[in-house]
Amino acid sequence: MKLLESWERHARRAATWAHRHHRGLAGVVLAALFGTAITAFGVAPLAPDAADLPKRLIAEQVEPPDWQAQLEALGEFELQLTRNDLTRATDTVDTLLARLNVTDAQAAAFLRNDPVARRLMQGRAGKMVQAQVGPSGELHRLIARYPAEKAEQYATHFTRLTVERSGESFAARIEQAELNSQVALRSGTIESSLWAATAASQIPDTVTIQMAEIFANEIDFRRDLRRGDFFAVIFESLEADGEPITWNQAAGRVLAAQFTNAGRVHEAYWFRDPVLGKAAYFDRKGESLRRAFLASPMEFSRVSSGFAMRFHPILKTWRRHLGVDYAAPTGTPVRTVADGVVEFAGWQNGYGNVIFIRHTGGRVTVYAHLSRINVRQGQRVEQGQHIGAVGATGWATGPHLHFEIRENGQHVDPLRVARSSEAFSIAPASRTQFQAQALALRNQLALASQQQFAQAE
Repeated sequence: MKLLESWERHARRAATWAHRHHRGLAGVVLAALFGTAITAFGVAPLAPDAADLPKRLIAEQVEPPDWQAQLEALGEFELQLTRNDLTRATDTVDTLLARLNVTDAQAAAFLRNDPVARRLMQGRAGKMVQAQVGPSGELHRLIARYPAEKAEQYATHFTRLTVERSGESFAARIEQAELNSQVALRSGTIESSLWAATAASQIPDTVTIQMAEIFANEIDFRRDLRRGDFFAVIFESLEADGEPITWNQAAGRVLAAQFTNAGRVHEAYWFRDPVLGKAAYFDRKGESLRRAFLASPMEFSRVSSGFAMRFHPILKTWRRHLGVDYAAPTGTPVRTVADGVVEFAGWQNGYGNVIFIRHTGGRVTVYAHLSRINVRQGQRVEQGQHIGAVGATGWATGPHLHFEIRENGQHVDPLRVARSSEAFSIAPASRTQFQAQALALRNQLALASQQQFAQAE
């Protein structure tokens, strides 16, 4: 009895101690469990090694599919190859088809005789041709892409000639389609000339001409260029059905350009002022690079004879050339260099088809040897408006534009007039928009500069 009472008394004391020291007791229990986990962790690696476990090899025979059925399925599939090439000045239907791997007498006969398909070999060379050819060399479809038929659409459209097989016969159609534009970024360094540098940088001729025109009032590209001069340009690259075009109008408008000449940086940014309603190239400060008189009466051209002494090609004597000649194909659009009124439009002796336009300040501009005249006497014209097209009328040995500027009856250098004429500035309300647009373009030009210098290193 006393033993039972003693055990109960010790039990009550233990319960009371556990109640008072429950936190310590819990820690002891956790420590015991943690020690057990460590023990388990140390024992775990003693499990059998997987490399020692038994292996079982299963072999199964795979039956190949029926080769004959596969060959028959391939035989039913009509294979077509697509080939691309450019027409050449010496091409015939047979030589072009041979380069395209087409051996199809029926297609060749159609291209020679059909009045629409025959236009593939007519006109200037350089047409982009794409042919879909069957396994036996038969022609399924031929598409030719080349410049638009109308000169005023050169920069916006192209001609698509399609010849397509339909059963045992062919059909041809021709259409004018819109060019698509992508933004392109290029840069280069002058080693010998602007043309050589842009060609090395894969810049289209039209972009080179535009750059020369944009900075014509700032840089004389015949005298001022230095070895090491640097340029960067952002422009619209034109595509026909997703293919970059290869003819002269291979690019659209220059969006921004930077030219470092003899250590001096010149910048140009294309911007349309919503307040003034005018679009032009502006420098970083918002001052227009386009003066009251344009430097050239054509967007795409080259000077073949300047304002200087020359040996006259017809009279065979040395005479002073009182204007500037621009070499260009017949039909190239001619624009007026400044706002004015048509004083004369018609035929005049050695000038052939000629236009005289009177401007403010006693100035008159002359556009001679035209193949076409698009204005009439007394008509008011605006700067950049197309007034005619290049030709070889009058005393001309080949297609070109003869251009003159007269001040109070005296012949003057057109380039000097363009450089000295006044410019206009961006409206104050449009400056914030211009600065934001110019900053974005300036960052892209800086990227082009970094890439160029990295390649040079």
